[in-house]
Amino acid sequence: MKALKIGLVIALSALLMSCSESSTQDSSQSQAVQQTFEWKLVTSWPKNFPGLGKGPETFAQMVNQMSGGRLKLRVYGAGEIVPGFEVFDAVAEGTAQIGHSGPYYWKGKAPAAQIFTGVPFGMNAQEMNGWLHYGGGLELWRELYKPFGLIPFAGGNTGTQMAGWFKKEINSVEDLKGLKMRIPGLGAEVLRRVGGVPVTLTGGELFTSLQTGAIDATEWVGPYNDLAFGLHKAADFYYAFGWHETGTTLEFIVNEQAYNQLPADLQKIVEVATRAVNQGMLDEYTARNNAALQTLLNTHGVDLRQLPDDVIASLKQATEQVLAEQSAADAQFAKIYAQYQKFQQEVANFHGITEARLYQSRD
Repeated sequence: MKALKIGLVIALSALLMSCSESSTQDSSQSQAVQQTFEWKLVTSWPKNFPGLGKGPETFAQMVNQMSGGRLKLRVYGAGEIVPGFEVFDAVAEGTAQIGHSGPYYWKGKAPAAQIFTGVPFGMNAQEMNGWLHYGGGLELWRELYKPFGLIPFAGGNTGTQMAGWFKKEINSVEDLKGLKMRIPGLGAEVLRRVGGVPVTLTGGELFTSLQTGAIDATEWVGPYNDLAFGLHKAADFYYAFGWHETGTTLEFIVNEQAYNQLPADLQKIVEVATRAVNQGMLDEYTARNNAALQTLLNTHGVDLRQLPDDVIASLKQATEQVLAEQSAADAQFAKIYAQYQKFQQEVANFHGITEARLYQSRD
């Protein structure tokens, strides 16, 4: 009987301890659910700029709504907290918890970052999304940014861009020699290789620089954004296609420490919202670019041209040289580009018997 009483006491004590632990866990989980977070989101774009600038605003609204106000984001355009080209450092240092920009702006920190925006004569938007989310690209991207304490997410795509605005005609590769052109990323190195002079400028500087002759040409995005900036008022010739940015991927970069402080459900909300904005931006550009192009052509009388075949051939040859040299100079670049190139070759084979034939049938 005594042993039975002792056993009952032990069992009761264990039950009470279990209830206490469960109560503590429930309380802790409840506190995590009720906790609110306020994040700053800095961008490389003018505030509320069509397409590029709208993406971060949409993201902030979605996160706020899906989280029931538990994760609140305030968006700051380029220059409001930090200049557009300092988004990477601002997020890495914790000045802001999240940023929206283009990976190729960080080539000075990690040359391979350029690949995640896109490669000249490379994959289009559909193919880039496939590589990133189902072909191992996102894992490589996160491995690259890990030493900086950053977590990247695909944050939008403009689709294939335009070659840009030029103050003079481009009839041969000779016309590119000495040409001062705003162009970022790997495309800038290719232009340099054929004799051009790449210039780094933020979007807000383009119109004045082109109008005053500080630069001779600029690429930006495409008709939707180019019309908004009024670039047709500063240059006479509009060239296609965007050989340098065939499927331009943008990014959300998140401070890893800030992200890890979020409960699991808020982390998932951030992930889902980035995916939604990534696709939504491409959808918007697909819908808006043609209408804007028709306005440029029919209302403003823009002279739309295609770059000559021999110019394209020279740029493509220079691209191959630049990619080989970048791979030889940087082991991370070589590793990531090898995976990018493998996926591109495989998907190009499939699209050659599907997408390409579709386009041909429309002619």
